[in-house]
Amino acid sequence: MSDVERLLRARFSPKAFAARPVDDAVLEALFEAARWAPSCYNEQPWYFVLTRRGSTAHAELLESLSTGNRGWAATAPLLVLCVARERFARDATPNRHAWYDLGQAMGSLLVCASAHGVHAHQMAGFDAERAVRVLQVPEGYAAVAVCALGYRGDSAVLPAGVVEKDPAARERRPLERSVFESRWQQGWPAAVAPGG
Repeated sequence: MSDVERLLRARFSPKAFAARPVDDAVLEALFEAARWAPSCYNEQPWYFVLTRRGSTAHAELLESLSTGNRGWAATAPLLVLCVARERFARDATPNRHAWYDLGQAMGSLLVCASAHGVHAHQMAGFDAERAVRVLQVPEGYAAVAVCALGYRGDSAVLPAGVVEKDPAARERRPLERSVFESRWQQGWPAAVAPGG
């Protein structure tokens, strides 16, 4: 197994974060990894609004989260609003690949984060309109997700009723249920063969 495969398998989305701040040099490495992700026409439609715990922006972004996310996400030293530009810069036509491209940028960021011992927990449960308003994101840009970033903390500090998942218990669907060859639901021989 390669180092990259190990990082991918080790990635975990905690709910408990340590108070320890993430150094700016590490953050630069993470966002540099995102910067080099592929995108349609090299548009790079991803943008990130980084907020630090203790700042007004962090508190405002935290308030945009769903009730279920707000309690545990408050422990994260960083909350990042992940944004996609909805139209191509080249001709102002709709870019239906923008969210996909943002996802690729985040995928690169997550691998780099794992290499630096930083954890990320991405959230869809937030009020996008509120986040756009409080962080002053301009029209034409979509708030897609919020990501909590930081070092893993002690689950004992989580609010009552919030349970940290066991990273060893993570499961993934077998390849033969996800990868097909030639036709939908037609088995890919490498996935269904013993050891494949």
